Amino acid sequence: MADTFALPETGQRERDAHAAKLREFELRRKIRQVVVPTDDGKVRLLLRQLGEPVTLFGEREMERRERLKRLIASRDGEVDLELPTTTEAMVTEEVAVQKELFYTEGPEELRAARAALARYSLTRAKARLQGAKRRRDDPGEIKTATSASSAALSAAKRIVQQVSELGDTRPISHCQFSPDGTTLAACGWGGALALWSVPGCTRQWQAAVPHDAPRLTGVAWHPGGQALASGASDGVARMYSSAGELQRSFEGHTDRLGRLAFHPMGRHLATASFDTTWRMWDCETGACLLEQEGHSRPVYAVAFQPDGSLAGSAGMDAYGRVWDVRTGRSVLLLEGHVKALLSIDWAPNGYHLATGSEDHTAKVWDLRKRGCLYTLPAHTSLLSSVRWEPLAGWYLLTAGYDNVAKVWSGRDFSLLRSLAGHEGKVMGADVSPTGNHLIATVAYDRTIKLWAPEEAPAGA
Repeated sequence: MADTFALPETGQRERDAHAAKLREFELRRKIRQVVVPTDDGKVRLLLRQLGEPVTLFGEREMERRERLKRLIASRDGEVDLELPTTTEAMVTEEVAVQKELFYTEGPEELRAARAALARYSLTRAKARLQGAKRRRDDPGEIKTATSASSAALSAAKRIVQQVSELGDTRPISHCQFSPDGTTLAACGWGGALALWSVPGCTRQWQAAVPHDAPRLTGVAWHPGGQALASGASDGVARMYSSAGELQRSFEGHTDRLGRLAFHPMGRHLATASFDTTWRMWDCETGACLLEQEGHSRPVYAVAFQPDGSLAGSAGMDAYGRVWDVRTGRSVLLLEGHVKALLSIDWAPNGYHLATGSEDHTAKVWDLRKRGCLYTLPAHTSLLSSVRWEPLAGWYLLTAGYDNVAKVWSGRDFSLLRSLAGHEGKVMGADVSPTGNHLIATVAYDRTIKLWAPEEAPAGA
């Protein structure tokens, strides 16, 4: 005879779910009471004693410590752990590091692309280095550069809001000036990609937006100005002509996209994705030439060095990486941020690199020293954008979720100007490439704002 008092299946599931929540709540209470060492070497030793992996892929020190606390709490404290009391007894756990190089086989097109990138970048690097030597050795060049730097920093101190325009029905996520500085491309969560005139900020055209359009997460101009590309939450990048016609779609990522960037040569497009990779595409054929792994968490942004030989990637694993696009090697690890990186940009000199992070700071890295040159405590919230002044790197622009953008000196990284005016998070920012010190910012408040130096007072 069937049990007449059996609980309905739905009711039993609810009871089980409730019991699971109670167990999790009790486990969290126990975790708060567990005390473990803060020294990472001791934490590794205790994990080894428990028979657990010393480290997991992509795991950082704080995450490893939290895992140890959870393991101890889940065993109700019934663990027999011993820590050495003397220096001699302390054994440092060495994590096995894979030292052998491994390669992912790529198409023949990638070999041809890398050869073309090498020829292009070597020519550019030679010209850049010759120019730097000339400016260093010629007294006239030194005087001219000093005067130009002073003028640029003086103009940056006078930057004020010039135009504010409602740009979309939803938050605007990113923007970028065209190479000639006459147009601003902006995209947003409403799925709209639009071009705006500069400095008037009137809409020139907007790409057709279907009713189920994905969020747009990034926009980039082709170096020649004849095309632009957008990245979207559906994992697809799309390239449009400057007249707004869809030319090509780049499909292959398995998760949403972040920022994207064209290579200076103009033949290739790089896309960063939440699938933990960044890819390089052939703009003419739409083929994926390179799927670059190396981050343990989503890759949010990617940028190319002005010479075209290197690429930088910003990962949400709190690391940045510098890649040699001619060989595919990771040549430098940017280690120092404590939270996710959300932006990255190269200085015109080719050896300075800026990153912005969720830890509220921007860092300037020097490739010659292979390390961090300066840390800017830039904002009171996460940084959404870092952008160098594109002609000579006279100043650095940062934008954050504290509703403010800031301009910092490229000489000593002192604060030159705070650009306050948005009523929401500043989600993207850019500096005009024409040398007129025009700045654009876009924000969660759905507005586009243009900033420029006000006229200097007479006699200044």
